[in-house]
Amino acid sequence: MAELTDFAPDPVLVLGIETSCDETAAAVVARDAAGTGRILSNVVLSQFDSHALYGGVVPEIAARAHTECLDVLIRKALEEAGVALGDLSAVAASTGPGLIGGLIVGATSGKALALATGVPFLAINHLEAHALTAGLTDGIRPPYLMLL
Repeated sequence: MAELTDFAPDPVLVLGIETSCDETAAAVVARDAAGTGRILSNVVLSQFDSHALYGGVVPEIAARAHTECLDVLIRKALEEAGVALGDLSAVAASTGPGLIGGLIVGATSGKALALATGVPFLAINHLEAHALTAGLTDGIRPPYLMLL
C-alpha cells in the first residue's frame, strides 16, 4: 500500500482538524523521510463553559461552536507553524467516533481545504489517533499497550 510520504515532498506537512466532541483544534505536524514527527503548532479552543450549565456536552451547541471558530483556529495553527496552505502535503480530520455534528463540521472543512489546495484528505479515526500519538510525540514504536 502506498503511503503519503511516497507522493509528498520532504518534510510531509499535515494540517490536522479535531472536532469530535467539545473542543475545537487545529495543528500542523511535520514528518521527515526518516519518519520523525514534530508538532509545529497545536491550537485548542475549549467549549467547557458553554456546556457547564447543562452538566455535559450538548451536541448541537458543540457543532455550532466548531462552525464559529474553526477557520480562525486553522489560520492561527498555520501562522504559528510558519506554514501556508500551499505548503501542505495533506489535510486530516477526525471522522469518527464522536458527535456526528462536530465530525461533519471538521470533515467538511478539511475536505474543502484539501480540494482547494489540491492535496489529499485523510479521514482519521479519533481513537486510533490517540493510540498512535505516542509514536509521534515520544518515538514509541509498536508493540505497546494503549488503554482507551
